Amino acid sequence: MEELNKQQQEVNENINIGQEVDETVQHLNNPVSGPKPIVKKYLSAVQQVLVEGNRFYFSDGDARVEIRVVSDEIIRVRLAPHGVFLDDFSYAVPVVDQKVTTFKMEDREDCYTVATNTITCKIRKSDFHVSFTENASQMVMSEDDSPMHWEENVEFGGYYVYATKKCLPDENFFGLGDKSGNMNLRGRHFQNWNTDAYSFGWDQDPLYRTIPFYTGVHHQAAYGIFFDNTFRSYFDFGKEDQSKTSFWADGGELQYYYIHGPHLMDVVKRYQSLTGTHPMPPKWALGYHQCRWSYYPEKKVKEIADGFRSRNIPCDAIYLDIDYMDGYRCFTWNKSHFPDPKRMIKELANDGFKTVVMIDPGIKVDDNYWVFKEGKENNYFCRRSDDYFMEGHVWPGRCQFPDFTNPAVREWWGKLYKGLVDMGVAGVWNDMNEPAVFGSGTFPNDVRHNYEGYRGSHRKAHNVYGMQMVRSTYDGLKKLMRNKRPFTITRAGYSGMQRYGCVWTGDNVATWEHLKIGNIQCQRMSISGVPFCGTDIGGFSGEPDGELFTRWIQLGTFSPFMRAHSAGDTAEREPWSFGEPYTSINRTYIELRYRLMPYLYSVFWEHHRYGFPILRPLVMLEQENASTSFRQDEFTFGDKILVCPVLEQGATSRTVYLPKGKWYNFWTHEVLTGESEHNVQAPLENMPLFVRAGSVIPEYPVMQYVGEKNIDEVLLNVYYTDYEVNSFLFEDHGDTFAYEQDIYSEKKFSVNGTQYLLTIEQSVDGLYTPNYELYDYKVVGLPFNVNKITVDEKDVVDYRTDENNCLRFKSNKNFTTIKIYN
Repeated sequence: MEELNKQQQEVNENINIGQEVDETVQHLNNPVSGPKPIVKKYLSAVQQVLVEGNRFYFSDGDARVEIRVVSDEIIRVRLAPHGVFLDDFSYAVPVVDQKVTTFKMEDREDCYTVATNTITCKIRKSDFHVSFTENASQMVMSEDDSPMHWEENVEFGGYYVYATKKCLPDENFFGLGDKSGNMNLRGRHFQNWNTDAYSFGWDQDPLYRTIPFYTGVHHQAAYGIFFDNTFRSYFDFGKEDQSKTSFWADGGELQYYYIHGPHLMDVVKRYQSLTGTHPMPPKWALGYHQCRWSYYPEKKVKEIADGFRSRNIPCDAIYLDIDYMDGYRCFTWNKSHFPDPKRMIKELANDGFKTVVMIDPGIKVDDNYWVFKEGKENNYFCRRSDDYFMEGHVWPGRCQFPDFTNPAVREWWGKLYKGLVDMGVAGVWNDMNEPAVFGSGTFPNDVRHNYEGYRGSHRKAHNVYGMQMVRSTYDGLKKLMRNKRPFTITRAGYSGMQRYGCVWTGDNVATWEHLKIGNIQCQRMSISGVPFCGTDIGGFSGEPDGELFTRWIQLGTFSPFMRAHSAGDTAEREPWSFGEPYTSINRTYIELRYRLMPYLYSVFWEHHRYGFPILRPLVMLEQENASTSFRQDEFTFGDKILVCPVLEQGATSRTVYLPKGKWYNFWTHEVLTGESEHNVQAPLENMPLFVRAGSVIPEYPVMQYVGEKNIDEVLLNVYYTDYEVNSFLFEDHGDTFAYEQDIYSEKKFSVNGTQYLLTIEQSVDGLYTPNYELYDYKVVGLPFNVNKITVDEKDVVDYRTDENNCLRFKSNKNFTTIKIYN
């Protein structure tokens, strides 16, 4: 509770700071010519209305506002200051309209209403205030505090655009993707401008990615706002004025989507329906990855690989940072370090390792360098407004940069990976793509971009540059790998980037504070639509000790992306680097990752197919409980496993909050009741984990890498419950796109018990048939002695109770109903 009170105090302090000078005005003032008067123009009374299908246009005689019904729960709002809308294009939202049942507009005495079966958008006639109401409860979820407004940008053309909403006293906010600091955004101010933020700190802003999507929660109900604007944008959640929340941008269009809940889960799923989900990754990508800047020469790479196999520590991927290249030239090899990369990669593959390489956007200016020559000859590099090429210094020296917003450039770039793919490279890591430039930080504003034919300066394209780079990488690899799933990583991106790659939280630091930051960041990214996220385990810069590294490995075991990474000027930090007992504990947790692989993979399927976030903070589990808005260190992976990382140096116990229901201690099988706090032992070898009662957790045997062993049987850990709970197991080939043609198996397990009987039911969907034939059951927490077990009404003869008092028996995988009797 002390931590909760501290967070609440921070929120109150932020709210009460008070800003004597408007931060927006400070930003807009020209430092050379001195302050300019700020003249904002506001929408006035509604004078005209026009209806075109699911689009409703309202005008005050000059400006126009479009209200577009996207689905029963999503409505889009657009503002054209002088009545002319920009071209309707978005990198984030491939298809705007979804399934709509019915909608209608009404002309009332004081307002116009546009209503679906679920929500109603009201446009007040007198002052153009826009609000959104839930039909069932008639509760106003979101409403303007002042009309939408704008001001002309004399220097660049276009407008600064603003929206200001009411902020209720009990309202809390979550999301915005890549932000450090507390999970709850209330009382804080943020900026979106993709930035190379080396060794960033608590509350430092901006960082690497732009996700202009947030959720608001009040009166136990949730809604979302997605401000689809790629320019430098800002959000204020009651910091300047505790009664207002606002968002605005330095250019572009005021275009936002209202996304209804009423549950946080509903909001996130509907946001994913707009911007897309992550495609199924190759299963090996969910294994443990080892990286460093840099592993070279070849002898060092082999030494690292042997270190894992000789110590029986599972690992699926080894990374090559920029030093594998010839003078940091992308798509080349340093032949003195790697004389025969194809042979090396094959030898690594024979031992179960995938090779992942880094590619940056900066292309060295060198007429003897084939990539530069092709780009130059085809005019693929970015130019400044006066037609000079955009040039800046990064790792290779003087560089030019492809315009990834040009489809032709993306097609070219994707084909450049052919040599790497032919050598056997399995994954690509796109770095420095904010874009980062030494000295200046990034490109100047006047750099021109194709922007899919819609044209734009770097002001417009900056935040999507990294997203379009990884899009090019993903699409190129998908073609070259011929039905094999690409594995791609990007450091920078914008909403929708999850369609093309996973992310990590950037260049963090080996401190306990950064362990806390990374834990929150991954949860925040997950509920912001970017599920495949991880941290540099152990910290990129600085020096962790054995305890910090081990606690980070434990947290990383339940991060969607599990990778250790470090800078070259630090001590090496492989799982064995700190000696015993750390090596053995690290091995145990990495093995746990591989044991739980079928569960982790199934959770990923639930995200891809149904839009569920992978990591779910406590507020998502219990938004009706006000305290969960300030609990931020615990989360569930999927909906069955509650993870309670140890984030304090020297801690051997910690307080955990269990959500409602019954929970089993993963290690001891003790049953605890939810909606309350518990003090749990947490010695170094134990990170507290809990399993929801009624869960079926599938488990594989430990492997040194994904696919090392043929699966003969799957262990099903069944946790007793006296109420019905459903679990899922997804299986497919693991590395192809056959799942898109229903070549998969989605198994649903339903568990329900009484004081004298436990029933397990199974149903199967899909066309894939796993090779194994048997399930091995481990039933935890039965409240009675077993006298009879039937599988589809046939008695099981061979069953026993193990040393942990768990029931053990086996059955064919194709069962329909199992009954366990007292």
